[in-house]
Amino acid sequence: MSSIGTGYDLSTSTYSPDGRIFQVEYANKAVENAGTVIGLRCKDGIVLAVEKLVLSKLLVPGANKRIATVDRHAGLATAGLLADGRHLAGRARDECESYRDNYHTRIPTKILAERLAMYFQAYTLYSSVRPFGLSAILAGWDSPTSIDGSDSVVERKSEGVPQLYMVEPSGTFWGYRGCAIGKGRQLAKTEIEKLPLDTMTAQEALVEAARIIHTDFELELTWIAPQSGWLHKPVPKELADEAEAKAKAVIDAANAMED
Repeated sequence: MSSIGTGYDLSTSTYSPDGRIFQVEYANKAVENAGTVIGLRCKDGIVLAVEKLVLSKLLVPGANKRIATVDRHAGLATAGLLADGRHLAGRARDECESYRDNYHTRIPTKILAERLAMYFQAYTLYSSVRPFGLSAILAGWDSPTSIDGSDSVVERKSEGVPQLYMVEPSGTFWGYRGCAIGKGRQLAKTEIEKLPLDTMTAQEALVEAARIIHTDFELELTWIAPQSGWLHKPVPKELADEAEAKAKAVIDAANAMED
């Protein structure tokens, strides 16, 4: 099927005879070629970790971040096209602001994930746009009283509930205890399944996150934890360096035993 007179092929935005939408599958390929991103939901918080591919030695360390704070209590990590990730982070901030204006409380993480998923899905419907070339992991710290319209995070932060969601290019989203996206997702998922996440603290999860995606590339770490005041913040450099050092020691010890 094509648009008469324009020469533009609309078949890429419609179903194939066997029910597939190739543009969505191509978007998934962009995610699979990106650096690994993992999210770990622990008993007292959440850790997000990104393997950043350094394309040039001339790049400033810490530039082109793939994890963004979208509200004080929520962070977004993406794997795929960097520019698409920045656009999505801006959209997420708009959704957080709109919800706060309308309901006078911060947006629950599940509702934010649902709205971002709807935004993703809208970009699979029309020939004039393309699907987002990324998947996203959304982390948040929800107040247990947010359902009734109040927001007690200032008074009782420790009573909050960690939430973790992953949104796919098709517009599907899922809630997770731990998840991984990007080129190393299969190996990362296998390692995450072995972790006692229900009893693990966020500080312990830093070491595991560094171990799972430890490479020669730059590692970006953020968290929502007691140490961050239950706000989404970058992990302090000294803690990140300590976690990487411990992860490297664990990897070296494992390699030595195999030899």
